[in-house]
Amino acid sequence: MAQPGTGLRRLWRRPAARKAVIVAVLLVVWELVTRWAASPLLFPTAMTVLAAFGRSVANGEVPGYAAQSLKVLLSGMAIGAALALVLTTLAVTTRIGAEFLETITSMFNPLPAIALMPLALLWFGLGVKSLIFVIIHSVLWPMSLNTYTGFVTVPPTLRRVGENFGLTGWRFVAGILLPAAFPHILSGVKIGWAFAWRTIIAAEMVFGVAGSQGGLGWFIYQNRFEMNTDLVFAGLLTVILIGLLVENLFFKWLERKTVLRWGMSAAH
Repeated sequence: MAQPGTGLRRLWRRPAARKAVIVAVLLVVWELVTRWAASPLLFPTAMTVLAAFGRSVANGEVPGYAAQSLKVLLSGMAIGAALALVLTTLAVTTRIGAEFLETITSMFNPLPAIALMPLALLWFGLGVKSLIFVIIHSVLWPMSLNTYTGFVTVPPTLRRVGENFGLTGWRFVAGILLPAAFPHILSGVKIGWAFAWRTIIAAEMVFGVAGSQGGLGWFIYQNRFEMNTDLVFAGLLTVILIGLLVENLFFKWLERKTVLRWGMSAAH
């Protein structure tokens, strides 16, 4: 017969259960503090925010804005990933390509993507193209650096296998380097996603560049202007939840299906 509390102890050993308790405690503290020591207009209670979030999801407002942000983000990430692959392929196949990648990443990697927003507005105007431009900048350099690191750390034995089969150029990259460097590539994609998600929300929020096709940042900006603080918090909650879902569900699932299944170590 199981001892009393054995099931609870077993449940407590699970990280998900402990994290759920932490979130619940934070919500309770939030509720108590805002009820007793804060203005509802400036800092709404947790229950008010959750209710506003539920209404916004039910009427399709938040899902629509979120879908628009993700659509623009994925477009920028796809272009950035393609450019990163071209740059890193040139870097591992030619000396001038390696020197070019090293120079250009040293110049542009430290530059915050949001700092390019005024320039993007001058070049592309008020719209989605400006967002895509800054997203490409935010993902291109971490993806390029991680992919190049993965390529140059491929074991010499694997490289010789490709050479023995007569693989050169793009065929060598696709057949040998990409599979062997996948943990580093996946790490670069994860970093690029995090940078891109922050960039698009900040760009929409600060510049409101998407207009009638606005995303979550535009939703937060509009409600801040109209003093709908509960909806501002609901928008921020949506940003957090999407980030957690992508990181803890999609990327972990992809890691299990690829890196872990292939017996490779995840790059951090």
